[in-house]
Amino acid sequence: QLQAFGGGLVQPGGSLRLSCAASGTIFSIDAMGWYRQAPGEQRELVAIITTGGTTNYADSVKGRFTISRDNAKNTVYLQMNSLKPEDTTVYYCNAKLRRHYSDYTKDYWGQGTQVTVSS
Repeated sequence: QLQAFGGGLVQPGGSLRLSCAASGTIFSIDAMGWYRQAPGEQRELVAIITTGGTTNYADSVKGRFTISRDNAKNTVYLQMNSLKPEDTTVYYCNAKLRRHYSDYTKDYWGQGTQVTVSS
């Protein structure tokens, strides 16, 4: 299970920090990331981070968003600065993890958290 926190309403230029913790039986976690999906559109990658700390960002958020993770807490964070109205949508966290040593890596998703950027 993934539990996401931190969405809300913020003015343009403001900041928000999202967090997402993976719980339950976990053998290993590979990449963790954040995606977002506007109504009627496909879910798109915002940022992703590997176990070793390698990151990748969507062009639209480079220089404004920072992804990080705490491997000891199985938690991923997304620091969002200089927010724009076009960042408004639902954000989903994702973890590619194995519950048991014999499992294949599978995708797990959080419940989604709404981010609204508006004056």
